[in-house]
Amino acid sequence: MSITTTSSTPDVLDWTDLDSRAVDTARVLAMDAVQHAGHGHPGAAMGLAPVAYVLQQKLMRHDPNDRDWAGRDRFVLSVGHSSLTLYTQLFLSGYGLEIDDLKAFRKAGSRTPAHPELGHTPGVETTTGPLGQGIANAVGMAMAARYERGLFDPDAPEGESPFDHTIWCLTGDGCLEEGVAAEAASLAGHQRLGNLVLVWDDNRITIEGDTEAVSFSEDVLKRHEAYGWHVVRVDKLPDGNVDIEALYAALVDARRETDRPSLVAVRTEIAWPAPHAKGTAATHGAPLGAAEAAATKVLLGFDPDQFFQVDPEVLAHARRIGERGRVRHAEWHEALAAWRAVNPERAAAYDRIRAGELPEHWEQPLPVFEPGQEIATRKASGAVLKALGPVIPEMWGGSADLAGSTNTTIDEFSSFLPAGNPLPTADPYGRTLHYGIREHAMGAVMNGIALHGNTRVHGGTFLVFADYMRPAVRMAALMRLPVTYVWTHDSIGLGEDGATHQPVERLASLRAIPGLNIVRPADANETVAAWRELLRRHDAPHGLALSRQNLPVYDAEATRSAARGGYVLAEASSSEPWVILIGTGSEVQLALQAREVLQAEGIPTRVVSMPCLEWFDEQSADYQESVLPEAVATRVVVEAGIAQGWHRITGREGRVVSLEHYGESADYRYLYEKYGITAQAVVDAARAALQGARR
Repeated sequence: MSITTTSSTPDVLDWTDLDSRAVDTARVLAMDAVQHAGHGHPGAAMGLAPVAYVLQQKLMRHDPNDRDWAGRDRFVLSVGHSSLTLYTQLFLSGYGLEIDDLKAFRKAGSRTPAHPELGHTPGVETTTGPLGQGIANAVGMAMAARYERGLFDPDAPEGESPFDHTIWCLTGDGCLEEGVAAEAASLAGHQRLGNLVLVWDDNRITIEGDTEAVSFSEDVLKRHEAYGWHVVRVDKLPDGNVDIEALYAALVDARRETDRPSLVAVRTEIAWPAPHAKGTAATHGAPLGAAEAAATKVLLGFDPDQFFQVDPEVLAHARRIGERGRVRHAEWHEALAAWRAVNPERAAAYDRIRAGELPEHWEQPLPVFEPGQEIATRKASGAVLKALGPVIPEMWGGSADLAGSTNTTIDEFSSFLPAGNPLPTADPYGRTLHYGIREHAMGAVMNGIALHGNTRVHGGTFLVFADYMRPAVRMAALMRLPVTYVWTHDSIGLGEDGATHQPVERLASLRAIPGLNIVRPADANETVAAWRELLRRHDAPHGLALSRQNLPVYDAEATRSAARGGYVLAEASSSEPWVILIGTGSEVQLALQAREVLQAEGIPTRVVSMPCLEWFDEQSADYQESVLPEAVATRVVVEAGIAQGWHRITGREGRVVSLEHYGESADYRYLYEKYGITAQAVVDAARAALQGARR
């Protein structure tokens, strides 16, 4: 049995008076929710109510009875401040929201926060609010859907696989003004993502007024045409309302366009049909006021003295989507069962991946690096990816046009590119992603890939460029998404590229993001241990900070405890150390060299490698005490970056050997020596700490 996704929707819209009443109900609920809260964004939710209703009720494949149905269409509300656009539809469709939830809009503990939050409100696919990122999330979901199809059902005709579905994204003027949206749209056009439909709320109003006059006069459709998108405009009716029939026809046409992404520009009027407030910037982010709300209700045929008014017949009509969804879901299960019958091995892999499990014996191919050689941790990371690629098919990723430097290519013979691309390695289902020089979009696209599920994705660039993608990294941490950033060239150790590329403050800055784990391995074997650990985790993003320069390789057994975030790499000569030297990444070798000097002077010295402060903080108090005994107050941290954040580890008696200024263009060995990031500096800091403790 096959399942069609491109031709199962009727060409003619089935629309009744009850549908019109449901749309108007959504408008009134949005207006009342903001009025009741005293703040919020009513205008877009009122103008967009017909668009959201047509999508939820007439086009999208979803099942309110099972919000996690793998075969569902995905819906992204990129214009997150208009959260009531989504909440009212989730209420009408029966996703578990009720009138009391709308009454509690933006209040403490409610299921209807100001912006949609993943895992907080049933039916929300991604946290949105920072404008433009939702578009990139949707692009990532569309890419993930294509890759998933390639894993499990690559030979099925277009639209006839249980793994075919559509990604719908609702956006506004603000999103389209953000640079990340342009980056993501360019990438989507290049990838020819025919499973992506972007619906633009073209109301031409932002906080500061009429966009045509103030900020946004470009031809958006021509821009997206240039990106390679299919574009169509839906004009509003003479009275300002959305043309429902034209909208439906455009959306059906967009879903049937499977060779390129589609942009449907829907001309709406903000706050329609409020008699005095419609079309004004005042309705973007403030209540309409009691008098205007009452007048609007009269226009729509509602009782002006009632609040949160819902006709039971209208609600029952809207909630019939639950039964239609149940039928579509059952049909999908039949198709999936038929697929399972002829694809038992792929079905077993699908079940494993859905369960979040790694293959049996997946660790066996991991490389073990012998001591006595020197290897850059970026190269060790690349070796791990190449080793795991054949055994973990759900792993994929690439870089922001820096593959040769970041070593993020999992398979050089398989590039995720659309059919017809001239690159010899092009494959619509390829393993290696080419994000282009689009760091912000890369981060937000990776979030979308993770949100879609069923794959593990990584993306690489230089650590100094992490700030280009920082807003997306923060959102990944907020949503606890298992994405991996391969950030290489992690210090002044990159040398001649100079101060613009030397990320002296980035480690401290990224460690300040709650929920983000920063891992800076000391050597090749710690890098292996880091990958081993992060692949086991499904509830946080990880940033691997990797060296450009070669580093000494330590014993593999000695470094296995790197997964605990911090561990004793070299013990003091006596049972209790006088000094503890703590290093990360390329500076661990300096701590080891300093230990030799101090031990020769009769100072028992322990070296702790601390690749991940966040992992170390997760350990038991007993374990932390065994590594950093409270009784040993003389501690020295060495890291080629600013000291910020390390003083909680060193305490009052400790010292930090750090770099508190920008670098310059020169050989990295020269820079380390000039700026005092040396073993001798660690020795001197340890002596000073001991002297201070004695006083």
